[in-house]
Amino acid sequence: MRVIITGASGGIGSAVSRRFLSLGHTVYGIDIQPAAVAHPDYIHFQSDIRSDIPDITDAQILFNNAGVQNSGDDIGCNLTATVRLTERCIERCPLSSVLFNASASAVSGQEFPEYAASKSGLLGYMRNVAIRLAPRGATANAISLGGVYTPLNDPVMNDPESWEKIMAVTPLKKWMTTDEVADWVVFLTTQNRSMSGQNLIIDNGEMHLNPTFVWN
Repeated sequence: MRVIITGASGGIGSAVSRRFLSLGHTVYGIDIQPAAVAHPDYIHFQSDIRSDIPDITDAQILFNNAGVQNSGDDIGCNLTATVRLTERCIERCPLSSVLFNASASAVSGQEFPEYAASKSGLLGYMRNVAIRLAPRGATANAISLGGVYTPLNDPVMNDPESWEKIMAVTPLKKWMTTDEVADWVVFLTTQNRSMSGQNLIIDNGEMHLNPTFVWN
């Protein structure tokens, strides 16, 4: 299958790209940064989806992963641009699955105000997409992740005091690796056929068992 991954040069995006490639899929990566993956079946578009959406017409899977945090334009990047790209793909691509990378803060309301609002908006939009894609037999879902070991989280991962506070309120005493994220993405987009319109909270128990937010 052919897979579109936005934010493909980041920690999660590059890990998911590599996983799909290892399984024999073709990946279209989109990112404002240069390609982080080199593979014969990887095609990279260095563009900002807020203003420049690549013309892709043959993808079956869309993983909306691109996002920023506390950037001054979280809503424009995380929500508005994602809606524009998804609508283009719904119109032009034979989609079988759309997956949104939301956030545990989309449900808890914690973290930065515009970030929480942008990710919360994704969940409402995801359900709208699920309704409209259902007649095609296609699914649309979201994953709302807690902490993931990526450079984006260096401010707290590299600060012993902040990290101690985070682990104190994380029941499973760990965060996710990007490989774990890839496990979920591949399953939900290639194996799942019956779940649609759902948001999965994957956060090592942090939000429901002990909701808090720690940042440095």
